Amino acid sequence: MQIVEGRLVDIHRREIYPVRMEIEEGTIAKIVEIEDCGGDYILPGFVDAHIHIESSMLPPSEFARLAVRHGTVATVSDPHEIANVLGVEGVKFMLENASKTPLRILFGASPCVPATPFETSGAVLGVEEIEELLSMDGVGYLSEVMNFPAVIAADEDMMGKIAAAKRAGVPIDGHCPALRGESLSRYIDAGIETDHESFGYEEAKEKIEKGMKILIREGSAAKNFEALHPLIAQYPEKLMFCSDDRHPDELMREHIDAMVRRSVKLGYDLFDVLTIASLNPVEHYRLDVGLLREGERADFIMVGDLEEFEVVKCFIGGVCVAERGETLLPRLQSPSPNNFSCSKKEASDFYMPECERMEVIEVVDHQLITKERISPPNEEILKIAVINRYENRKIEGLAHICGFGPLQGAIASSVAHDSHNIVVVGTDDDSMAQAANLIIDSTGGISAVGRGKKMLLPLPIAGLMSDMDGFETAALYQKMDRFVKEELGSTLSAPFMTLSFTALLVIPELKLSDRGLFDSNTFHFISPCRQERE
Repeated sequence: MQIVEGRLVDIHRREIYPVRMEIEEGTIAKIVEIEDCGGDYILPGFVDAHIHIESSMLPPSEFARLAVRHGTVATVSDPHEIANVLGVEGVKFMLENASKTPLRILFGASPCVPATPFETSGAVLGVEEIEELLSMDGVGYLSEVMNFPAVIAADEDMMGKIAAAKRAGVPIDGHCPALRGESLSRYIDAGIETDHESFGYEEAKEKIEKGMKILIREGSAAKNFEALHPLIAQYPEKLMFCSDDRHPDELMREHIDAMVRRSVKLGYDLFDVLTIASLNPVEHYRLDVGLLREGERADFIMVGDLEEFEVVKCFIGGVCVAERGETLLPRLQSPSPNNFSCSKKEASDFYMPECERMEVIEVVDHQLITKERISPPNEEILKIAVINRYENRKIEGLAHICGFGPLQGAIASSVAHDSHNIVVVGTDDDSMAQAANLIIDSTGGISAVGRGKKMLLPLPIAGLMSDMDGFETAALYQKMDRFVKEELGSTLSAPFMTLSFTALLVIPELKLSDRGLFDSNTFHFISPCRQERE
């Protein structure tokens, strides 16, 4: 028997009182109130209600080693990044790797693989594949239904996937940025229960009032906490916290604990905040996670105070997995499945004819959305390319982009949501070819070229994840991030993360796929030269 004493923060009774907990075989056998003798606070562990673990550039077992340091005991994880690359076999890899860590990871069946028919992906998941995934242990919900126009139009394939989830009796996640009014109502009526893409308070409020639960997102690229936190005071029972996509350097620093800390410092009720961070996702997704009651799993954290929430210890299934900022989980080796068939490129492959007025993708810092800008050529505008990594084809995805700052050189990535082709942004064709070829040579990675230097973080697992130690991966990523900002001149807070979303066609306004420049408002390809459209 294991004994733990401290001050229990009881989110069910909404009280704090001293207790002695008796833990047997990973379960809380008894909770006895005792006299207060100080000590640490005992809280339910934190849950990330929506994350793509692949975006940490780490496999689940390595992700867990970093996450538990911040009091994360569970995640709700959409594996559609690796599903786009490797299909069902990619999800099986994630399930197998996740089974080796105590972190509770619930995976979803991804209904939008590929996200749209306007890009080349490595796999397609139809209704049969969704049914197969939903029958697997460890898969417990339908992941974000990103193709909301297909839902609104009652597309047969999409509705078949939603029907499969309903038959399985699992939650159905949404993804509907800026969707309002009657279209939103039709989307919700189809059975969609959540959304993590709300950019503004009024948008999120309308979704809640129409029956949705809102996930307040604070990731490496998309940061919506500032706009949405007023909802905490009004709808704590309808909210969850999530990070969606978090790069390894930020995962080193913080996770859901940061949102808890910010919320409490803003004056929101402690029990409401902990309900959002723990209780709501556990109940909504029916997670096998304990919430500090007798007979439940011993999943909890201990913190020294209720302001900074620095984790003294983190327990999962009664086992201490992290202590005072140090992970206690062992490093594990994993295989490196991949899907990569692309030859090296020449500078001439990036040639684009000149035009007087260009359609320019304008990126927005801290957001996934982009803006459409019409502009003559100028030094602020860079070139962007998306290279098909699954087939050895001529580069068709070429356009112009701004917002990266006065970049001197090029950066590239095989993490390019959601189909994960190679995306590269640069000032000149030679630098772009060099950056792309670093990734092609290593069959996946992120790269940076400029000022006479070349840097690469290899990502051999599906072209998405590193096979190195997670802390080493985070350190190398941080070094590359500094190089791109301090030496190459990018003004973005997360240039590689922003780069990875420039190919995400389901987010407005302009994006680029391997097949061309795409207007995400009209769901049509357009010419990079404005005069060709008039």
